[in-house]
Amino acid sequence: MKRREFMAASCVAGLAPLSMSKLADAAESCDAPKKEFYELRLYSFASTEKRDAFCEFLGKAAIPALNRLGISPVGAFQLIEEGDTIDLYVLLPCGCPATLLSSTTKLMKDETYLKDGAAVLGAPMSDPAFASLESSLLLAFDGIPKTEVPTKKASRIFQLRTYQSHNAERAKKKVAMFNNGELETFRATGMNPVFFGEALVGSKMPNLTYMLGFDDMAANEAAWEKFRAHPKWIEMKNDPQYKDTVSQITNLMLRPAKCSQI
Repeated sequence: MKRREFMAASCVAGLAPLSMSKLADAAESCDAPKKEFYELRLYSFASTEKRDAFCEFLGKAAIPALNRLGISPVGAFQLIEEGDTIDLYVLLPCGCPATLLSSTTKLMKDETYLKDGAAVLGAPMSDPAFASLESSLLLAFDGIPKTEVPTKKASRIFQLRTYQSHNAERAKKKVAMFNNGELETFRATGMNPVFFGEALVGSKMPNLTYMLGFDDMAANEAAWEKFRAHPKWIEMKNDPQYKDTVSQITNLMLRPAKCSQI
């Protein structure tokens, strides 16, 4: 599967009425958010040098400015094994969807951000800072309402997984499966969550995306082996109510960029 198909740049198309309702409800309760919203971005670059320059821009200008808006911690991740594209995944967690939706407008009024990020922000059309940008919007699960940072080891790696379902009812059932025991089993077996989010806007709807963090690849492999053998997981995967909840899985192994706060 092409990684470019992982997410779609669609901030309006595909937004179901139910999702609009969730956004409206959340916007009204931003003073005391119960669950975070996430914007997950995928930047693609013409060269590794371009990506390195963009990561420097993130660390020097963009991430401090986003933090000032209340968007924190910001994650930035590269694929462990690069393919035919040069990508960077950026996670923006926030308690208020209105903050995410208005972030670009507010950043353009932040004099410090404009000054510190001038080299990238002023890049000409003939030599753009990045080749393309795709984005999806997610709502956190009840079982993990806010972003977690499970490890800060230099050797840490992250696993980003998307589960696509063939209809909305089965997608909701998969979310319920995580909330009703699967997420608890993840924690018990060393599958450390960073975030779990139900897609409100994006491609290949309906789907959910989650990220796990590990000290290193050995910890990742050991945790998955332990999880697959856990009695609770075996019980849940054989429960008829959770049959056919996932039609397709996308799995990416990532390492943090130097600028990442996760």
